[in-house]
Amino acid sequence: MNLSLLLGAVNAGGCAGPHCPTPATSTTGVCPINTLKLGVCANVLNLLKLKIGVPASEQCCPLLTGLADLDAAVCVCSAIRAKVLGVVNLNVPVDLVLLLNYCRKTCPPGFTCPL
Repeated sequence: MNLSLLLGAVNAGGCAGPHCPTPATSTTGVCPINTLKLGVCANVLNLLKLKIGVPASEQCCPLLTGLADLDAAVCVCSAIRAKVLGVVNLNVPVDLVLLLNYCRKTCPPGFTCPL
């Protein structure tokens, strides 16, 4: 019984050795944040002035912090598709990359934002 408890505790604790499998990564990406909050990201592109005196990066980039690059791209793309950024003449591929780069994210190779 003690051996089974010990093995159960080891299995519950996860893998700490050099032969741990790498976690699966999503190839489709998900946006875990409320897309409406990304409206402040329009300031990064100097398209709207939502809060005078607060740098755009302090409003937008923290929303993307902690997200994988693919998930951040999906979030920005979702905001563009939902017209949350409030922009009519948006050059999607260029502005998507500019916004991601500004927030220290990289647009994944081959990522497209379907409109």
